[in-house]
Amino acid sequence: MIQDLHVAQREEDIGFYAGFLGASYMVGRAFASIFWGMVADRIGRKPVIALSLLSTIVFNTLFGLSVKYWMAITTRLLLGSLNGFLAPIKAYCIEVCRDEQQALGMSTVNTAWGLGLIIGPAIGGYLAQPAKQYPHIFNDKSTFGRFPYLLPCLCISTLAILALISCIWLPETLHKHTNLQKVVETAEPCTAQEHTESPKKSLLKNWPLMSSIITYSVFSLHDTAYSEIFSLWTVSDRKYGGLSFSSKDVGQVLTVAGACLLVYQLFVYRWLDKILGTINSTRIASALSIPIIAAYPFMTHLSGIRLGVVLYIAAMFKSSLAITRVSGTSLLQNNAVPQGQRGAANGIATTFMSLFKSVAPAGAGIIFSWAQKRQHAAFFPGDQMVFLLLNLTEVFGLILTFKPFLAVPEHYK
Repeated sequence: MIQDLHVAQREEDIGFYAGFLGASYMVGRAFASIFWGMVADRIGRKPVIALSLLSTIVFNTLFGLSVKYWMAITTRLLLGSLNGFLAPIKAYCIEVCRDEQQALGMSTVNTAWGLGLIIGPAIGGYLAQPAKQYPHIFNDKSTFGRFPYLLPCLCISTLAILALISCIWLPETLHKHTNLQKVVETAEPCTAQEHTESPKKSLLKNWPLMSSIITYSVFSLHDTAYSEIFSLWTVSDRKYGGLSFSSKDVGQVLTVAGACLLVYQLFVYRWLDKILGTINSTRIASALSIPIIAAYPFMTHLSGIRLGVVLYIAAMFKSSLAITRVSGTSLLQNNAVPQGQRGAANGIATTFMSLFKSVAPAGAGIIFSWAQKRQHAAFFPGDQMVFLLLNLTEVFGLILTFKPFLAVPEHYK
């Protein structure tokens, strides 16, 4: 898209501008997430989810109509600011699940997010620039020829419309828990006092919550940077240390990884969480991600079927391990606060995560552009430096999952 917007003067600068475009959404979400979380605690989860889907439909379509770089940046920024459903949807999944089903509920939400990161680029790879990819169907003078990225955006907006319609049958959870609390107040006075006092505690002073949010944010930074670098690395020329893949090839890899992620979430994660526990599964997933990331730069020595097999396996394992980490830290967050503060707590988590994620695409793009200019350096040349920095971020996140930094909520003691 950056090439078609004619903002990058050289091929090596594409990653730089692409990073800032990706960061604009996260900047907008960072400023608004706490507000939307507090609104969800006040008026309910369902209205905020519905309004967020409506904003997605409008501004995602406008993004596809962008013909200038500033237009693309602005629509992404507004989309992030008005897209507030991540905080209420996480609170919602905890509230509709029993304790033993919470791991499955949270992994479902995070898997949906992970699938979006995978299937979204796949849709872009297959449907972007349709006049070039499918000239027998679209011509350059058609609407999709003049707006080469409108078709994938319309596809995403259509999915958002279906989700918005489904909100008609979405039950509200906030009032149900309020009624339940009234019953508890009548039956158990001591417990009622705990429930009424706990919302007064400042969320920023709740260390089990804040430590899990910081850990979650570091992992989110890593995952976003990985997603940005993976796409840039696979499509870049082999002379720059890439794989020379087409957008369609990258889309196929990400689609297979998404299918694997769905199977993992449905059949493996809940069993893994039950056996290893939330904290241990998070630590193991983080540790196993390190050798996979380290192997990527050496895949440039492969070709043909061997490259395909190794790359597909690595992408599938990496996406599954990423969901394990994010799901684990999300469970820790939601069990560190009472129900009445859950929306605001997830809003804080989303703000922190969005701030980290706003840095990740821009930082990854800048580092990737810099690395392409040092392919023959003696110390970690080119792409090796990129993946080394990714691994250092992963190691830092792994360290944060241990005491004394990470405080475990009472739910897990």
